[in-house]
Amino acid sequence: MANTPQAKHALLMSFKSQLSADVSSMLVNFEEILKMACRDRNGQIQETTQYEIDALEMQVRAANVVRAADSLMKLVNDLKEYHILNDFPGIDEELKKNCELLQAKTVEYDEKIGKLAQDMADELVALEEEFYEYGSRNLD
Repeated sequence: MANTPQAKHALLMSFKSQLSADVSSMLVNFEEILKMACRDRNGQIQETTQYEIDALEMQVRAANVVRAADSLMKLVNDLKEYHILNDFPGIDEELKKNCELLQAKTVEYDEKIGKLAQDMADELVALEEEFYEYGSRNLD
């Protein structure tokens, strides 16, 4: 996905229009199913034939409702994916926290290394003193 504001806006508008179309499709098909259930069956077609036609139409309209619901589920999934992939403020906040943690660890380790270097320097001085004392005793 492109990261430009225009592309984001176009994608969000696409999501909005898909949402509108799917909800509208569900509403229209559900209303038509209800109308068929309440319809008077006085007409030129035989009653059994009319029942078969109505049953087939109801199946088609029910399938349309299911298709629109499935499309809405996919839309929700796409929106979640979009949010996860494009949640830049959240990602920035997480990166800042990690950076601060790493900087704190760096300071801590630098202090430990500095203390260790100082301890080693003190020990080296003590060893040098002992070495030179030992060397000067052997010369006398």
